[in-house]
Order: sequence, then C-alpha cells, then structure tokens
Amino acid sequence: MSENDLPDNENTEVDFASAMQGVTRITNDRADLRGRPKKLRLADDETTRYKRQMAVTDEEMIVDGLNSEVINLVETEDELIFAAPGVQLKLMKRLKQGHIPWDAGLDLHGYIIDDARTELSSFIRECSLQQLRCVMVIHGKSNSVESQHALMKSYVNDWLRQMPQVIAFTSAQPKDGGTGALYVLLKRAK
Repeated sequence: MSENDLPDNENTEVDFASAMQGVTRITNDRADLRGRPKKLRLADDETTRYKRQMAVTDEEMIVDGLNSEVINLVETEDELIFAAPGVQLKLMKRLKQGHIPWDAGLDLHGYIIDDARTELSSFIRECSLQQLRCVMVIHGKSNSVESQHALMKSYVNDWLRQMPQVIAFTSAQPKDGGTGALYVLLKRAK
C-alpha cells in the first residue's frame, strides 16, 4: 500500500506492523533441496543417440545463419539457376539474359570459405537494407582438372539458397563472367 492509495483525511504514516497484518511467518529457514527424484530414462536406442549427435553437430554447422557444409557439389562449367516459389518465368528469363541491371557486386576471389561466407552474408544483408533489386556475386571458376568440383561455387550456390533475402539467381552472361559469376535477385522491401 503506498501513500497515494490512502485517503487524504487519514494519517499518511503507516507502521510496519499494520502493513504486515494477516501475513504468516515462515517457520522453516532452510530451502528444501530434496525434491522428488525423477525417473531417469537411459538412452540406449539408436534414435536417441542419433538425435543427440545431430544436436551437437548442428551447432557447429550453422554460422551466421548459413550452413558450413556444402550440400550440393557443382562442377566448374555447370550453370546455376534457382528461383523461390512464386518467381515468374518471365522475370527469370530477363535475369538469365542479363536484362536486369545489377546495382552492386561482390568478388570472392582469394577468400577462404569461412571469410567468403561472412562477406557474402554481410553483402546480401546490406544490399537488401539499401533496397537494391539485383546484385552480382563473382565466385570464380575452379582452376582444377575437368570434372572436378568447384568448391567456392558450390558453397555460394548453397548459401544463396538459404538466405531469405534471395528470391532467385542464375549464372551470368559470358560478358559478366559466365559460369564464374551469378546475377542475384533480391526480395523487394514491403
């Protein structure tokens, strides 16, 4: 009860004994730490062990919201194309033909995988905040033997699919880097 709750005609000084009226004193001054023992269920079955193992590995696999393991390996000359549900075919054709001008670009040449993931994530997030519509990401071509996988390209392919800001991407036209670069279409801000 505060002083503001009292009527004006009553005494505004309240003594402690009257404030504690009706409250019972606790007789025990120690906490009860015994509690009821819970039944422990042993995890002997394979499913439980698998779930626990996956919970531990999942923590390590997600960095900055992006999976740190490549899901789909692609080759150097593979053309990449992705469209989220609802993206119109006409828009995808314009993107693939390079008819949507790109507003910013990111070159990932020389980056190690972890740094590339951080740079790509920051770049896409920043471009989205600036409400850019189309950007270019250069992942490069692997200088490897034919039929060998291009790691950076594979990672970028997977990461872009995981980003909520990205609604579509496709390999660039030869004049812009061909299969070593991507046109990336970003979600319009509402």
